[in-house]
Amino acid sequence: MGAQGSSKPVVLAIDQGTTGTKALLLDASLRVLSEAGCEFAQHFPRPGWVEHEPDEIFESVRASVVQAIAQAGVDAGQIAAIGITNQRETTLIWDAKTGRALHRAIVWQDRRTADFCRELEREGLEEIFRRKTGLVIDPYFSGTKIRWILDQSEGAREAAARRQVLFGTVDSYLAWRLTAGASHVTDVSNASRTLLMDLRTCRWDAELAELLDIPTEFLPEIVDNDQIFGETRGAGFLPDGIPIAALVGDQQAALFGQVCFQPGEAKCTYGTGAFVVLNTGEEIIHSRRGMLSTAAWKIGGKTTYALEGSCFVAGAVVQWLRDGLGLIRSSEEIEALAASVDDAGGVVFVPALTGLGAPYWNPQARGSISGLTRGTTAAHIARAALEGIAFQIHDILEAMKDDLGAPVLKLKVDGGAARNDLLLAFQADILGIDVIRPQITSTTSVGAALQAGLAVGLFPSIEAIREVWKEERRFSPQMDAAEADERRERWRRALAAVRA
Repeated sequence: MGAQGSSKPVVLAIDQGTTGTKALLLDASLRVLSEAGCEFAQHFPRPGWVEHEPDEIFESVRASVVQAIAQAGVDAGQIAAIGITNQRETTLIWDAKTGRALHRAIVWQDRRTADFCRELEREGLEEIFRRKTGLVIDPYFSGTKIRWILDQSEGAREAAARRQVLFGTVDSYLAWRLTAGASHVTDVSNASRTLLMDLRTCRWDAELAELLDIPTEFLPEIVDNDQIFGETRGAGFLPDGIPIAALVGDQQAALFGQVCFQPGEAKCTYGTGAFVVLNTGEEIIHSRRGMLSTAAWKIGGKTTYALEGSCFVAGAVVQWLRDGLGLIRSSEEIEALAASVDDAGGVVFVPALTGLGAPYWNPQARGSISGLTRGTTAAHIARAALEGIAFQIHDILEAMKDDLGAPVLKLKVDGGAARNDLLLAFQADILGIDVIRPQITSTTSVGAALQAGLAVGLFPSIEAIREVWKEERRFSPQMDAAEADERRERWRRALAAVRA
C-alpha cells in the first residue's frame, strides 16, 4: 500500500464528514496510497440541535492527514495539491483576526430554525427561493442557520457587515485555517446549498440575503473548481506552499469521483441514508417531482448542474435490525441471512423509520412491515429490508427520469452498503438497468483528489481521468420483467398505506 522510496507527486484529499475526517493520498495513476480517519465529538445541546466544535473538526483534519502521510511512506513535500470535500450545509461564523468561532458549528442535521422556515413559507417566499436556488426552504440549508447565529450574538450583524467576522461552510473554514487566513473562498457546489446563491449566475443574491437579513459582505468569494484556492501557510503539520486546488461538497465530489461527467449519468451513495445525484449538464432542471436542483461544479468557465434526491434510511435500516430487533449481530451478517431464502416471501418492508424523503417528502410517515405469515422468518424480513432500500432508490430515479425527459441508462454506486452484492443485484433487477461498483469505493475523497489533480496538471484532462477509472463489478438485470412489475406494484401498495 505504501509508496516507499517514491518521489512522485501525489494528491492529498481531506474528506471532512459529519462524524469524522478521512485523509486519502492518491497518485497520478489513481492508486490509493493510504487512507486514514479520525472521529470527533457530536454535541446535542437540545432535542433536534446538532453541533460541532470547530477546533475539534480541525484537530481531526490534522490527525488524519498526519496518519495518512505516515501510512503511505511519502514525504509531505511530494504533495502536489490538496483537495477538500466536506459535509455541506454545516455553518460556521468566526472572528476574522483570531479565528475564534462565535458559536459552535451548526450541523446540517440541525432543526432549530424550523419555526423560522415555516414563517418564510407563510409569507409566500418558497417560490422565489426555489426558482433562484433550486432548493426548498428548510432548516437543512445554511441560510437560516447563519441568521440564527447572527441573531444570538450581540453586534454580530454589524461586525459581519464590516467583515470583522466571516461565514463559511466547512470547506471555507478549513481553507481559511490552512492558509493562515489568506483565503476566504468557497465553490459553487457548497454555495448552492446555502439558500443564498443564484444557480443561474453562481453569485450571491442580494435579494435572498435581504430576505434572510444576512449581510453579503462577510460571505466567502465563490470561485471555480479548476483554480487554486490558496496555499498552505503556518498549518504546522503540512509544509507551506502546497496549493489548495479543490473545494467541493461531498455528494458532488462523489459524482465527480464516479466520473459521471455527462448529462444523464448518475450515482448513488449508500450510507446511513442514500443520496442519488444525476448530472444534468449545463441545464438547470427545476424538478416537478420533489428533487433538488444544485450546482455540481464549474470547470472551464462552464457550470455543470445536477438533480439530487435523498432517502433518509438506507444503511440505518440494517443498523435497526441489528440494534433494535437483534436479528443480526453485525451489519455484515445481513447479506448471508437475506441470501438464505430465495425471496422475501411476500414481505414488504417500507423503511420510513424517520419519515420519507424524496420524492415524497413526508416526515410524518412511519415504517411498516407487511405481508407477514406464519411462515415468515428473520431471513425474509432481512431480505425485505434490503429490497426496501432498493425500492426507494428506484422511486427517486423514476422521478429524475420524468424531470429529465429521458431514461437513466446506468447507475454507479458507492458507500458502505454498496459492498452488499445481494442489494446491488436486486437494485439492478428493480431498476432494469446496470448497476456498477467501482474499484475504489472512497469516491467522495477520490472526487476531491481528482479535481485538485486537474487544477495543478497532475491529471491532464477529464477524458484522461475517465480512461483510468475502473469498475470492479457490474450487476445487470436478471429478473423477468413481469416479476419486476409485480414486485414494484406490491411496493407501491405498501407505500400507499404508509403515506395515507
